[in-house]
Parts: sequence; C-alpha cells; structure tokens
Amino acid sequence: MGHLSGISLPLCLVFILAPLRCTQGKELRKSAPKVYIDCDMCDMDFIRTEVTFVNYVRDRKEAQVHVLVTSRRTGSGGKEYTFTFIGRKEFSGIDDTLKFVSGPTDTEDMVRRGMVRTLKMGLLRYVARTPLADQISISFKGESEQKSLEDKWKSWVFSINFNTFLRGEKANKAVWLNGSLSANRITPDLKIKSSAYASYNRSRFEVGDSTISSTSRNRGFWFMVVKSIDDHWSAGMWGSISSSTYENIKLALGFAPAVEYNLFPYSESTRRELRFLYRAGYRSSTYNEETIFNKTSETLFNEALSVTFEVKQTWGSASVSLEGSHYFHDFSKNRLKLSGKLSLHLVKGLSINLSGQVSMIHDQLSLPKRGATPEEVLLRRTQLATQYRYHLWTGLGYTFGSIYENVVNPRFGD
Repeated sequence: MGHLSGISLPLCLVFILAPLRCTQGKELRKSAPKVYIDCDMCDMDFIRTEVTFVNYVRDRKEAQVHVLVTSRRTGSGGKEYTFTFIGRKEFSGIDDTLKFVSGPTDTEDMVRRGMVRTLKMGLLRYVARTPLADQISISFKGESEQKSLEDKWKSWVFSINFNTFLRGEKANKAVWLNGSLSANRITPDLKIKSSAYASYNRSRFEVGDSTISSTSRNRGFWFMVVKSIDDHWSAGMWGSISSSTYENIKLALGFAPAVEYNLFPYSESTRRELRFLYRAGYRSSTYNEETIFNKTSETLFNEALSVTFEVKQTWGSASVSLEGSHYFHDFSKNRLKLSGKLSLHLVKGLSINLSGQVSMIHDQLSLPKRGATPEEVLLRRTQLATQYRYHLWTGLGYTFGSIYENVVNPRFGD
C-alpha cells in the first residue's frame, strides 16, 4: 500500500473530520472553505463523496484553496503524487505540500483512498481556521514497530505484456499482436530502463473478385542508462537493436552517449522543467531492399540536441519541446521537430486546450528504391517519402452557472 511523505505532523496522528449534515445549518456549510481540485487523474466523484467538509468550486478564481496534484512514476513502477495546497483570498500565504506514494501492485481503490487521505490531511489547516474547527476530532494511533526494509529485488522491476486485437467483417479482417518484456531499475542515483518488444499486424480486404492483404512486423530491444551527477546535471547512454518492415530495416544497431542539464532542480520536476539534452552516436543499418540512395547497408554517425520546457501552475499547464538532429556525413540529412501542449484557464469559466507537432524531415535514408504499392500506401504498411509532418488539436470550453460541485448522483451513469 502507498505511503505519505513530506508532512509536518507524525503519521501516527489520525484526524477525523465529521461530514457536514443538513441539520448543521446553512451558515455552517457556507463557512466551509471553497476548494478547487486541479487534477486530471483524480476520481472527483469519490473525492466529493469522501471529503464532505469543504465546498467544491468549478472555477479556480472562486477558490480559497487551490489544490494542484501532479504525479511521476517511481522506480518500483508505482507513482508519487504531489499535492500542492495554495491558499487564496482569506487563506493567502498558507501553503503546503504533501506527497503520497502508491505501490506497483496497488489497486485503483487503494490509490484513490490514499489520495483522499492525503487530501484530508492537507485541508485540515484551512478547515481549522473556520467555524468547522469544532467538528474536528484528533485521535492517536499507536506507532507500530519499525522494521528495516529489505528489497530482495534490489530495486529491479520486471514487466511482461501481451496484447491482441481482432476485427472482422464479411469483406475485411484484421489481427494485431504485440508483446514486450521490460526490466527497469530506478534509484535516486541511477536509472536503468530496457525493453524487448515485437508486433505483428495483418489486414485482409475483399474488393469484388480481388483480395488485398498486407502484413507488417516490428521487433527490437533498447536500453537506457542515466547517472545522476547533481540536482541539475545527468549523463547516460542509449542503445538499440531493431528491425521493421515498415521502415525497410532488416537490422539496425544504434548507440549514443548523452548529457542533460536542467535549469531547475530535478526535485521540482512535477512543477517545472527546462531541460537541455545532447546526444551523439552512430547507427548501423542493413536494409530489406535497396534504398533510394542505392544502399543496402551503411554505418553513419549523428547528433541531436533537444530543449524541453514544462510547467504546471494554478493557471494551467504548458509544455514545449524543440529537437534538431543530423547525420555527420551529410548535414542536409537532418530533422527538426517542434511539439507543444497548452491547457489554459483564460477567465472565469473559460478554458482553452491546444496540442500539436510539426516536423521538417530530410533524413529518410531507408526509403525503398522501388517505391510503395497502392496497397501499402492505403494500409500504411511502409514509410512514405515526405518533407514534413504535422498535427494540431484545439479545444475551447466555457462553463457558467452555479460555482459549487458538491453533489454526486450516479443514477443512469455519467
């Protein structure tokens, strides 16, 4: 089961906050803190059902307490959830940060109950400054015997996955198989990630008296090792071996040392990051078919530099990444990719969401010389020549009416 960290009170203290009842009067309900939960992964119906001693508002500008919840994966395969409590209006300047860590085998219910427990403890200091303080009782839970943690796996986490998808109609059939085996070890000083994978995709269509079928295969292995230098610098390496019918790769080997600098401390990564990552290495490829450059195999050296900025604040979240790469034998064989995501609360009730990516592509060295058949083009079974690639998604929403979101009614579903 997960655990709490980063709190100023002993874990053996249990705070019991009596839920508000109708008989307690409207005035007592009005005195409850107005809380805005800024969380994409939270079960809000469960929170509203379990934490009934506050008023939930749907707009951050109405809130007296803004709770920002972020997460990052732990080395064991669980998650660390950071709850940042930000006081507004009457509670301005009263801030706090609590953390809850879930285990890799925790069920969804165990995780959401741990998150609710963390939320209750964080909200206590605000509720204690209202007339609701009389509804709070504190009990002491006897401290259990402390035992040293022994990890027979030495922080190694292994995962096996297999997925299949079948689809069929009279005139078409499709099967997709995918499997992977991963081994990861993540500690504060060293990060090791590796994965072996394979996929198979086959489609068949009947058009009149003709039958069109297509098959693609993809398999490989990759690893990454990262050493922590200090709270701003890291060094490491990537390695891979792969084959892909889609990319016309019979066998490809790659290796690249890398170094990264983060302008902000890594300890603040759930709130903000500005990372500069540089890597240089080589790629040795053998192709299934002769390429447009009359090659059946080649070994080339390359380098890449990326800049990534991510921030999550009470006004919303934003991320942008710019990456450029090229081959040393011919600098015209290069690629530039820009991607970004923005979720912004503009004014009361109005929000906008944007995400997109654009790439300038000049490094498709594995394109087959013979070109692509109509079937391969329509079924996307082979890589096609292009000098650019892009996608864009936008969303705009406006909500108005009651500011409160206290009621949960599950009838007829959502």
